[in-house]
Amino acid sequence: MSKILITGGCRGIGAACVRHFTAAGHTVAFTYKSNAEAAAALCGETGASAFRCDQRSGEAVEQLKRELPFTPEILICNAGIAWTGLFQDMTEREWDDLMDTNVKGAFLITKAFLPSMISRQNGCIVYMSSMWGQVGASCEAAYSASKAALIGMTKALAKEVGGSGVRVNCVCPGVIDTDMMNGYSKEDKEALRQDTPLERIGTPGDVAKAVAFLCGEDSSFITGHVLSVNGGFSIS
Repeated sequence: MSKILITGGCRGIGAACVRHFTAAGHTVAFTYKSNAEAAAALCGETGASAFRCDQRSGEAVEQLKRELPFTPEILICNAGIAWTGLFQDMTEREWDDLMDTNVKGAFLITKAFLPSMISRQNGCIVYMSSMWGQVGASCEAAYSASKAALIGMTKALAKEVGGSGVRVNCVCPGVIDTDMMNGYSKEDKEALRQDTPLERIGTPGDVAKAVAFLCGEDSSFITGHVLSVNGGFSIS
């Protein structure tokens, strides 16, 4: 059984990952930014441990490193935010917040825990990108750019640390039934379902299973890979 850290673990895909890995008997800790009530409920449900951490801050990440009761063997960088709107309407502050959360946060978390993986000559990192990081989305230019950055970091870091026994992979979810879809109308969701070749909207559990595969022994010879979990919505 492995020791696993999941960022952004109190809802959506992150919570599904917490549930999946704890059910399999792994030791799991997860981070959350502000929703202490949801984090506590998930801890009670699964037996996982929760730690408040704003991953935009190097100081906060170092505090997390000190508080964490174990050194993670598997790191799942899931925490992220979205922004939808016309490119010219996005403020500099909104751009910085999104990039600091989605890209800088993944950098800081990885930098904190990668050295121990290299020292052990064993470890696994999975970044949570998006199909929009692969193909881009209208009115989501910044989000698409941030998720594309994670794909680039996956491929580059996999080459850099492969010789140290550390695998780095990336998952690109498609249309998944999470809080990020709360702003969509029933009609919009139905249109997205119809545009998906498998004719359904994905679940957080679908993504958690893909993450689990990339973290397991069955993928021990896979690194630098970008795994699409989108029901065929985008095929490249």
